[in-house]
Amino acid sequence: MGDKTTNKTGNLNTDPFEEYRRATDPDKRERSYAWSTAIGLQAVDGLETSDYLKEVAKRNIEGEITIDEAKALIESYYKTDRKKEKLVTEEGDTVSPRISEMISEQGFTFSAAQYLSIHKRLFEGVYKHAGKIRDYNITKKEWVLDGDTVLYGGWSELRETLEYDLSQEKAFNYSGLSMDGIIKHLALFVSHLWQIHVFGEGNTRTTAVFFIKYLRSLGFDVTNNIFEKNAWYFRNAMVRANYNNLKKGVHETSEYLELFLRNLLLGENNPLQNRTMHISAAIKQDSEIAKQDSGDIKQDFDRLISAGVSVRSANNILKLINRFGFDTAFGRTDIARELGITKSPASEILNKLLSIGAIVPVTGAGKGKYQFHSQFFK
Repeated sequence: MGDKTTNKTGNLNTDPFEEYRRATDPDKRERSYAWSTAIGLQAVDGLETSDYLKEVAKRNIEGEITIDEAKALIESYYKTDRKKEKLVTEEGDTVSPRISEMISEQGFTFSAAQYLSIHKRLFEGVYKHAGKIRDYNITKKEWVLDGDTVLYGGWSELRETLEYDLSQEKAFNYSGLSMDGIIKHLALFVSHLWQIHVFGEGNTRTTAVFFIKYLRSLGFDVTNNIFEKNAWYFRNAMVRANYNNLKKGVHETSEYLELFLRNLLLGENNPLQNRTMHISAAIKQDSEIAKQDSGDIKQDFDRLISAGVSVRSANNILKLINRFGFDTAFGRTDIARELGITKSPASEILNKLLSIGAIVPVTGAGKGKYQFHSQFFK
């Protein structure tokens, strides 16, 4: 989204922390980057943050309040009767100041205990399993994999796998490696760490915080807003680094994650486009869907957000666009099946799409059938 950010109502505003990026006070600059990263990382789970959080963040950046006071203000805010906001922004608002706090802390231990501790600190009071290793196997449908899932670590060996991966990295010798070699190795390390998926939820945000602190311990300056702008890309890149489907000719690759790291660590300006990672050949071959090659699917995401669609709904709509394109007719039942939801929320998605002009009725295809309106996404 460039230098734009989205508030809970879906309106695009200028970056609330932009003025601090140009500040002469280095502490203000660093705090603004920590907050930007913290808020941006909520996008990996389709979460939103409130305007109130941004105002609290500004007070902390200015030095008016401490980070502990910022967390207390957010906690107090959600103790009042805010039922609607609780459904939309409470998790993002609660976790963001915790991420900002941990990113700003100097202390760091490269260990499994530190990794588990980060999850506990981020999600205590949010998830019942905060800081606890999952005791069940999981799968997750991924947009970038056309609905398929990465094979995550088996629940019975998660701690051993985590400790082994970290021990291997701790023993690794970076001396003699070119910067290209260092970037390649770091991409493989963080993608393998993420693939274990130690927790039931919150793995990407935990991995990102741990990784940022590790990079700093290696001497890298990561005070920039790459995570803020490209959190979704970061997650999709780790998905692609851990997925094989030889029947379809798809191989795991760290190339996308390496581009992200080159921007993060070397200040390069490589295009980070989610559509380039999608495994479906249809996106490249279908003449209608190929229109997205002119901009990236992120532009469609921005259009939906600016039209008042929530982040979670926008992500679901992108999945539907990928599945149906602009020629295939679909209805409520099709939406429910594709997204794994009931017909009632599927109807809500249809009504929202109709109200913003993103779909049009299709005659001759049966009652209640629609197509995505290509003009809306141009």
